[in-house]
Amino acid sequence: MFKVKPLAFESLGARSMATFIETSDLKVVIDPGVALAPDRFGLKPHVLEEKAKKALWLSIEEHVEKSDVIVISHYHFDHFNPDMPNIFEGKTLLIKDPGTWINLSQKTRARNFLKKLKGFDVKPIYVDRKVFKWNGTEIKFSHPVPHGASTERGYVVEVCIRAEKTFIHTSDVQGPILQEQVDFILIEDPDFLIVDGPSTYYDNSYQSIDLKAAIESLNKIIKQTRLCKMIVDHHLTRDIDYKQKIGDVYKIAGTAGKWVGCAAEFLGEEPRLLEADRKGLYSKS
Repeated sequence: MFKVKPLAFESLGARSMATFIETSDLKVVIDPGVALAPDRFGLKPHVLEEKAKKALWLSIEEHVEKSDVIVISHYHFDHFNPDMPNIFEGKTLLIKDPGTWINLSQKTRARNFLKKLKGFDVKPIYVDRKVFKWNGTEIKFSHPVPHGASTERGYVVEVCIRAEKTFIHTSDVQGPILQEQVDFILIEDPDFLIVDGPSTYYDNSYQSIDLKAAIESLNKIIKQTRLCKMIVDHHLTRDIDYKQKIGDVYKIAGTAGKWVGCAAEFLGEEPRLLEADRKGLYSKS
């Protein structure tokens, strides 16, 4: 048994990369958080975004409750919820090391989060560069890699779950752009990959050179691994024209007979790019 279920992503209505994985040995939730952009196009979140966020959080809570292991790849609020420490009661909590390879903002958030956990039956385990095993299931973590092309936004750990199949969740690599982000994927050789994709929605700060590097990296992964399915969703799907922005990736995947799409499409649903369409939502209300 090896099941992957996206729980909350931009294509499902809000910012998140929450994912549920089930193997024959255990159930895992990666990055149980969901958030909304406080400002896009000079507009606050639309009521439909607020409703989507609430519904997605309920799904995350439900899956955390029935899971054995919870993973937190870094400390941005769309990847964990520090206001709900009770959901981690009795769970194995695998978290990015809050003391090394981390910027000040995330270090402060992590410290406050760990204080809140002290009232519950949970002992956080730091995971950077470590491997954990449950019978036939292995969870392996990368060396911390930059959140994007630089370390300005801190670091994240990529997650590989290997059982009947091999699955990788990249967290926030914003591409991937850098070779160190790509290397973990190439070495672990996944059947299934969830990657956040390039941040093409930035007006000026995401350089064309970074987009080119991200496309080249995604194409390399398609060509050089046994990949069958790749969900590209999170940073990329904050852009209403996301498919055109990485059109070459879809083309290469199609030629190779490999599936590429967003989380909603993987679930057989129509994408709900609510943040990307915030101006449109307000114009209709």
